Amino acid sequence: EVHLVESGGGLVQAGGSLRLSCAPSRFTFDAPVIGWFRQAPGKEREGVSCIGSRGDSTYYKDAVKGRFTISRDDAKNTVYLQMNSLKPDDTAIYYCAQTGFCAETGSALVFGPIHGSWGRGTQVTVSS
Repeated sequence: EVHLVESGGGLVQAGGSLRLSCAPSRFTFDAPVIGWFRQAPGKEREGVSCIGSRGDSTYYKDAVKGRFTISRDDAKNTVYLQMNSLKPDDTAIYYCAQTGFCAETGSALVFGPIHGSWGRGTQVTVSS
């Protein structure tokens, strides 16, 4: 089983930026789609963004469109989430996961079954 490790979180002021990274602890990604998810205190985990294997298919939750950018560097075996213009509502633990499917539906994202188990995530805290 491939375990993914998230990093890059931190504490920033509203309007600031962070870049999150997601990489396998060993081996390489073994699913076509990598997704970023987040879970705020007292809320369910939600999909934020996803990217296909060739990097040419990207999708975003409406609330982050125009502010977040997902990308992948296969040479470094890493998927990134660049987060700009951060808001206090973006405060959450951010996770990445592999899946076979991702698409937009309305204002949200839908995903296929997640491969493997969730990692520890990385905490993002945005102060007002």
